[in-house]
Parts: sequence; C-alpha cells; structure tokens
Amino acid sequence: MKGAVLGVILHDVCEEIRLEELRQILGARRVEPSFKHATPEYVRFEKPPVVEQLEPVLLASGEKLIPQIKYYDYGVVSVLLQLEFAADWPGLVQLAARWVPSPELERQAQQIIRGRLEKILPAIVRPYSEWLSEDYYIFVLTEVPGNPQGFDLLSRHGPEIAQVLRGEQTPLARSINDDVLQSSLFYYPNDLVVVAWNAALVYDTPAGAETSVQILEYANSQLLEFRHYDEWLTRELAGVYASLKHRAGILRRWTMRAEALRLNSITVEVTELVERSDNAIKFVSDMYSARLYRLAAVKVGVPEYKNLVNEKLRIAEGLYRSLIDEFHQSRGFVLEVMVVIILVIELVYLFRGKY
Repeated sequence: MKGAVLGVILHDVCEEIRLEELRQILGARRVEPSFKHATPEYVRFEKPPVVEQLEPVLLASGEKLIPQIKYYDYGVVSVLLQLEFAADWPGLVQLAARWVPSPELERQAQQIIRGRLEKILPAIVRPYSEWLSEDYYIFVLTEVPGNPQGFDLLSRHGPEIAQVLRGEQTPLARSINDDVLQSSLFYYPNDLVVVAWNAALVYDTPAGAETSVQILEYANSQLLEFRHYDEWLTRELAGVYASLKHRAGILRRWTMRAEALRLNSITVEVTELVERSDNAIKFVSDMYSARLYRLAAVKVGVPEYKNLVNEKLRIAEGLYRSLIDEFHQSRGFVLEVMVVIILVIELVYLFRGKY
C-alpha cells in the first residue's frame, strides 16, 4: 500500500489573527475547502485560512516530514506534518503504534509555530501566554493492491484498521473493533473514511482525501476553541464566586455593579467568539462534507464542549442578573436610608426652632 501519515497539531495562540494582514506578511495563499463533487460557491469558509508551506524537516530517525501551516482567523494555528509511506498492513500497524500519539511531532510543531510567531506578530490580536493544543493523526491510503471497494476493505481489514486508529500493536477485542469501525463513511464505491477520537483512516484518491483531511482538521480546530472558551469561563466564574464569598454586607452589594458589568462583557465576548468559530464554514449543499463533519465533531467531542460552554454562558447570564438585582436593592436601601436621615435632620431643626 502507498499513502501518507498526517500529524495534525493545533495550537490556540491568540484571540484573533488578521488574515489579510497575515497574507501580506507571508505572501501566502488562502485555502478554500475542496469537495468531492461540484458545489455552489457559498459552501465555503467565511474567512478562508492562510496556508504556508515550509521546508522539509528531518527527524532523528532519518524520516523526512513535509510541514504545512494553516492560520485560522479565530486564533488557531494548525501544523500538518506529512510522512509518505509504502507498507503492508503489519507495517502500517507498526507505524501507527509509533505515531499515535507522537511527542516528537508535537515538539516539532511547537517549535515551528514559535519560529513563525515573531514574523507574524503584527497580524496577531491579544496573544496568549499559554497555549492549548490538540493533536490528531490521519492515515491516508491512496493505493491499495487490487483497488478494493471501500466496504470490502473495511470487511477484510477491519481489525487492522482498528489497531491503526488506536495506535495498538496487539490485536483488539471484537467489541473495541466494532466500536471503532462503526464510525465509518462511504460516498463512492472506492472510498472509505473511518473516524476515531484521536485518529482517522482515509481511503481515497489524493483529491478526495484532501476534502476529508480539511474537514477533520477543521473539526479539531473547533474542539480546541471550545476547550479554550470552557476554561476561560470556568476561571471567570470561579473568580466571581471567590469575590462574592470574601465580601459581606453593604460593601459586597455596592461593588456588585462593577463585577456584574465585567462578567457581562466577558459573556458577550465569548458568545461572539463562539458564533464566529461555529459559523466559520457552511456545508449547506455538500452532503458528504456535512456528514463527515458531523461524524468527526461527535467523535472528537465538539458537541460536549459546546454544551459545556453554552451552559456556563447561561450560568454567567443568570449570575449577572442576580448581581444587578442585588445592586439595585442595595442602592434602593441606601437611598431610603438617606431619605430617612434627611427627614430626621429636618425634624430636628423643626423642633429646635419651636423651642
């Protein structure tokens, strides 16, 4: 068999990357998603990522990697490291066991990104001091002896495919095989995609495989963004709870307005960022791409993190309303006290005048 292993290493490096400015800095091209058949023009990225090709990288093992970087407008930088191979099934299983996961590839990707950041710094908005990361591995088969149909390939070599996607050298139990292989997708007779939570196998032509790789990469970039929003909201809510816990009485209530406004601004900002990430690409008319995206998103955990973020946004909104209500009650109480004090002073002067 012939094909390539793709290590997709993603880092969330900043809040936003200004792509037009970045394109001018790098002289790089934009990328539009490719599709397996003709689709309307509106099935596209809202802001296509910028692609940069780099010089090959040589590993300590002597293997040569072909790196490619994609810059997404919502602050994610994806490094795709490609290793071409020719192997039989036992050889591919051994290769996968060494690559899934691969700390060496992750170090290489981080070094590549850090090496590019200084050059692209003018296009970066609010860089992060600490980066979240995701890694995903895609095994692309472009030539298989006998050119089997996708269904036949899955039937004959299902156990080996499951081993490859789990990075295991030892054959897996039947229940594990079934769990891995149930997330499979066909479009034409001679293609196959099997998606697992940390790896995928794509059997297709080079052009068809490009479609699947882009969608799998995009799904993982979304997962990374939702993880970032989840951690951000968790920290902010914990800070609000701690602030309220250590304040008491009138002082606590009187300072709630500033706390509430800050929380509301964060909620609005996160909501806007989530919407931008969620609507970055549309699959309105391409059913294959839409199905593959839904399959990949579920397997890597995008819906779970999206639900966590939405739940924390609801909590933040409820907490904001509660803080504002308590502030208004506190302000009303203070105003009432001031009115009473004024009345008492007036009465004092009134009775003092009579006597």
